[in-house]
Amino acid sequence: MTVKIAGIEFDNVLYDREADVLYLQVGEPPRTAADFDASPEGHYLRYDDHGVLLGITIVNAQRILDREGRILITLPERQVEATDLGDVLAAA
Repeated sequence: MTVKIAGIEFDNVLYDREADVLYLQVGEPPRTAADFDASPEGHYLRYDDHGVLLGITIVNAQRILDREGRILITLPERQVEATDLGDVLAAA
């Protein structure tokens, strides 16, 4: 299953239902991140050595989606909205 957010296709998607953590990654692991950051919403962002976003970790994904109906992710210089994650979270 793939998830597309802000034009970025995350083709490696893993949802840990017990921990309620959604892992989104571009490409097959292992991809080593050269830089890490956190969004203002508390999501973890991973970048390659060229500054390209290669992964997002969303803690409490189902809880946020249930409460808000969406998951906001602020990336440098823009904010994106993820609303189509229900199927991913339900499938796990």
